[in-house]
Amino acid sequence: MAEYTTHLDDLDVMIRLGIHPHEAVPQRVRLSVAMTVRYGRAPSADRIDEVLDYDFVREGVHALAAGEGFALQETLVDAVAALCLADERVIAVRVRSTKLDVYADATVGCEVTRTRA
Repeated sequence: MAEYTTHLDDLDVMIRLGIHPHEAVPQRVRLSVAMTVRYGRAPSADRIDEVLDYDFVREGVHALAAGEGFALQETLVDAVAALCLADERVIAVRVRSTKLDVYADATVGCEVTRTRA
């Protein structure tokens, strides 16, 4: 067995996220994902078909951002975690979301860790 942590960090998307009336329009949200991935053996041929291709996560996040949006950051990070865990090689995932423009002097965020049952 071989385990690796695959990262997709600082992915900025425009998404409807929040409970306040001014959040009915898309706002900038930064997402970072860390997936613990388990393979039967370490990659030996230096080819993408031996490992998890993180393009599906990026594309999935963009699809979520294009949807109707979320009221809560907790719901958003859970949706991204479920997307990652859809690949059976992902045994754990940590997802962090950060609203970048809520306050002039701070960002606000949420993080979740999920593991395969």
